[in-house]
Amino acid sequence: MDLLGREAERGDLHVPHLSKRVLNMVTLLCAPVRDEAVQKLENVADPICLLRGIFHVLGLMKMDMVNYTIQSLQPHLQEHSIQHERAKFQELLNKQPRLLDHTTKWLTRAAADLTTLPPAGPDAPNSSSVACPSPNEAANRPEPVSPAMVLSQGFLNLLLWDPENEEFPETLLRDRVRLQELESQLRQLTVLAAVLLVASSFSGSVLFGSPQFVDKLKRIAKAHMEEFHSRPEEAMLTVSEQVSQEMHQSLKSMGLAALSSDNTASLIGQLRSIAKEENCVRSVIDQRIHLFLKCCLVRGVQRSLLDLPGGLTLIEAELAELGQKFVNLKNHNQQVFGPYYTEILKTLIPPSQAPEAEGASL
Repeated sequence: MDLLGREAERGDLHVPHLSKRVLNMVTLLCAPVRDEAVQKLENVADPICLLRGIFHVLGLMKMDMVNYTIQSLQPHLQEHSIQHERAKFQELLNKQPRLLDHTTKWLTRAAADLTTLPPAGPDAPNSSSVACPSPNEAANRPEPVSPAMVLSQGFLNLLLWDPENEEFPETLLRDRVRLQELESQLRQLTVLAAVLLVASSFSGSVLFGSPQFVDKLKRIAKAHMEEFHSRPEEAMLTVSEQVSQEMHQSLKSMGLAALSSDNTASLIGQLRSIAKEENCVRSVIDQRIHLFLKCCLVRGVQRSLLDLPGGLTLIEAELAELGQKFVNLKNHNQQVFGPYYTEILKTLIPPSQAPEAEGASL
């Protein structure tokens, strides 16, 4: 560096030669993803532009190193977070021996749900359409209930939690806001999928074979989701009119016959009826989304996406996001509080009924 400084003071510094040396060094140190950017700099003749490009690549390399450091430390940070959270909870438990009472009730209800499931109704989704041993399906078979099945059922029950029920599991209090957000997202996806399913029944693949058209309808429905929460009838009236108009314009632009007045009235009427909680389409979609989430807990998100229940394929991307958030929340919570769940489940599932493969813990 001293030599370069003296050369610069005398005006003898050969910038192209120095830049070449720097580029060679950058090539050796940068990540493969930056090779293309470095190669482009080799063809730059202007010294100013060349130096500017080198500093830009060095900035990218700095961010690459930061990201690599974070990724390498993430497992250690996560393990530390798990141990810290568990230790803090144990301190509270030592002071309040009954701190797990609500958690015990939550798991007790989940175990009861698995052993007293009602028979599937005519509107219930076909469980065979998703080839996974979901908690409910396992309960329907003459197989013993496992701790993992009970815990999965418990997390599914949290998505249906009554806001007025104050007996929320103590081990999930820190995740309550996130669970409420997931529940809200689930409700929105239920309405969105119901809108798309009803609309597609009036045009089929003619319009819904176009991803661009489907995206337009999604934007229309999503734009009124906030209003749907407080004023569902008004929101669905607006959505039904806009969806009908969009379908009319799209059919016209394709040179096809528009919907008849009777079909248009039927379309609007069916879309408006989605505002009612007892709407059959909305109910079936809700059941099928819950079925998908069951499979996510058992098989993982990617495998569950390979065989979606009918009516959900148009919201596959949104379901993947919801499923991944739900699985991540459940996995982290289980890592932190797994030992407590294991002890509680030992009292709920007799050893003679628990599957041998499950072992003594989750």
